[in-house]
Amino acid sequence: MKIAEIKELSLKELIERIDVDTALLNQKMINHSVTPMDNPAQIKKLRRTIARMKTNLHQRELNK
Repeated sequence: MKIAEIKELSLKELIERIDVDTALLNQKMINHSVTPMDNPAQIKKLRRTIARMKTNLHQRELNK
């Protein structure tokens, strides 16, 4: 997810998306520890996307 797409999300959608993606990341990490993934770079990409969303959320909180 690109930064422009993150900025278009409403506050409620952003919080929900962070929760969903965090749960997905945890599940992928558990699955990867049991059976190796074909493309473990997906974990890295998802982790960075979550970080971008959290950063944007924090910026919105500071601007209020």
